[in-house]
Order: sequence, then C-alpha cells, then structure tokens
Amino acid sequence: MSTGLIVLGVIVAVAVFALVAYNRLVALSQRVSQAFADIDVQLKQRHDLIPNLVETVKGYAAHERGTLDDVIKARNVAMSAQGPAQVGAAENQLSGALGRLIALSEAYPDLKANANFQQLAGELSDIENKVAASRRFFNNAVQEYNTAIQQLPAALFAGTFGFTHKEFFDLGASRATVEQTPQVKF
Repeated sequence: MSTGLIVLGVIVAVAVFALVAYNRLVALSQRVSQAFADIDVQLKQRHDLIPNLVETVKGYAAHERGTLDDVIKARNVAMSAQGPAQVGAAENQLSGALGRLIALSEAYPDLKANANFQQLAGELSDIENKVAASRRFFNNAVQEYNTAIQQLPAALFAGTFGFTHKEFFDLGASRATVEQTPQVKF
C-alpha cells in the first residue's frame, strides 16, 4: 500500500511539474509573439510614412527617380515579408534605400528646408528608434524562451508539448549599417 502511495505521489509530482513547465513555456511563447507584434506595429508606421516622404522628395528631386523607385520597391518587399528572418532582411534593404533618400536632402537645399520634409524625416528617425527598441525586446523574449526550452527539466517536456526553437530578429551581415539611425540634419 505504501509503495503504491509513493508511486502515485511521484506520478502526481511529475504531472504537476509538467503542468507548471507547460504553462511557463506557453507564457514565454506568448511573450515572443507579442514582442514580434510590437515590431510589426512600428514597421507598419514606418511603411505608412514612406509614401509621404517619397512624394515630398519627388517635388524637389524628380530626376532622382531610381532612388525613389528603390525605396518604394523595398517598402513593398518589407510589407509582404513574413517571420523574423525574412522581415529582418527586407527591413535591412529598406533602411539602406531610406538612407539614400535622406541623403538626397544634402544635394537639394530647398528640400532640406521644407517643413514637411523636416517633419517626415523627424518622424522617421523617431520610428527607427522605436523599431530598434522593439527589436531588442523581441530578441530578449526569444532568448528567454529558447533558454527555457533547453534547460532541464523543462527540456524533457518541451519537445513533447510542441515547443521549438524560435528565430531572433537578426539583421545579418549589414547589422552595423542598420543599427545607425538615419542622420537627419537641418
């Protein structure tokens, strides 16, 4: 009888631990999803700002059509990207195109002095800072989640419950270029 109670106690303890581990992993997984959604919100604001910025530049730098087209193409690719790796690569290309667009203001003093351009460029700089902060939060959430599914004893249950490794929001080889906020000088 006492052996049966001990076995039952061990089974209950393992079941309780599995339940607690499962709930913790669900919470961490939801945190990762929420953090990626935060990045998505910031990127949507960035994507919405770009057409206005391009239209403002068009009035002053109409013969810079290639740069303007590059920004629009990069924006369209970024808007259709899915998952952290694909979004990171697309946003990397968009940041490069935006950097070239902002650099045009140096060649066009009237554009540089335009109040609408100044406002849009300021908003872009603010959004870039928010994207960087959201990306750091997301990567921290992914790190905590990935650590939790790899640590014992939760690692014994993680695979069984369907918890798999999540990707970081990595910018790849050109990380240094993207991490620099576009310089807006007036």
